[in-house]
Amino acid sequence: MIQTFLSRNEAAPFDWVDVYEPSEEELFSLAQKYDLHRYTVRDCLEAGHLPKFERGDNYNFIIVRTFSPKKDINPHTIQDLTSKVAVFYSDKFIITIHRQVQPFLQDIQEKYCLHECNLSTQELITQILWYSLHSFEQPGMLLSDIMDDYEQKIFLQDTISNLQQKLYYIKHKASVSKKVLVLTTEIISQVHHHNEANPYLQDLKDLHVKLITIYDQIQDDITNLLNIYISLSAQKTNEVVKILTILSVFFMPLTFIVGVYGMNFQYMPELNERWGYPAVWLFMVVLSISIYFWFKRKKWL
Repeated sequence: MIQTFLSRNEAAPFDWVDVYEPSEEELFSLAQKYDLHRYTVRDCLEAGHLPKFERGDNYNFIIVRTFSPKKDINPHTIQDLTSKVAVFYSDKFIITIHRQVQPFLQDIQEKYCLHECNLSTQELITQILWYSLHSFEQPGMLLSDIMDDYEQKIFLQDTISNLQQKLYYIKHKASVSKKVLVLTTEIISQVHHHNEANPYLQDLKDLHVKLITIYDQIQDDITNLLNIYISLSAQKTNEVVKILTILSVFFMPLTFIVGVYGMNFQYMPELNERWGYPAVWLFMVVLSISIYFWFKRKKWL
């Protein structure tokens, strides 16, 4: 579906055409009208294409990705977590192409270009980049809050079911988002290489740095949390092994004594003595008490 957001006239210095779920015929029709390279147009049809910037003869071409995870699965890949928006632009036109609904494009059109447009194409592209990056902010804050909650529960020794699986998906979400943000750095640099006077540029750069910092921190938190979780699990295992070792040390000599007197040889002198049974019991009690005080002295108990 092709929708005209803005037509070049006295109120607007350029065209803005928005294309939703395009067919090949629609794309190549636009390519012929605006003199776009057919090979570049084919990139619009690749759902998994990463962010990039290309400079043509009379236009520029960028691909940005917005955060829009699929709700029917546990998303952790680029196609599951993000959707693509392809943009052709020059001083005379902007063409936005996408397969998923992108409400922010409509918001930009209503905010800046509803009746007349005082923005240049460079400034409008800056707004598109800002909104696409802004879509990663709330998910990043949510992941950061989840990591804080997991950290608190781990230190309080609360049980978290399938923690490793949950951290795996969080790690991949953060990694995918960070990859998109890093690749977008080149787009921001190239788009405004010859237009540093753009008043919206600094806000875009500030948001980009903020998001990179957020997802860097999330990745660091995941690594630290995994190390803490492994350390605490090892500590719990060591406590169990320690208890079992102490019990075995207590019962090993007792088992040995009982085993010796359970052999039932005929000529065992203690078996025929009246004091044999209580003497063995007394010896085992004294031995157990001695082991206990030995452990206390070594500070193993």
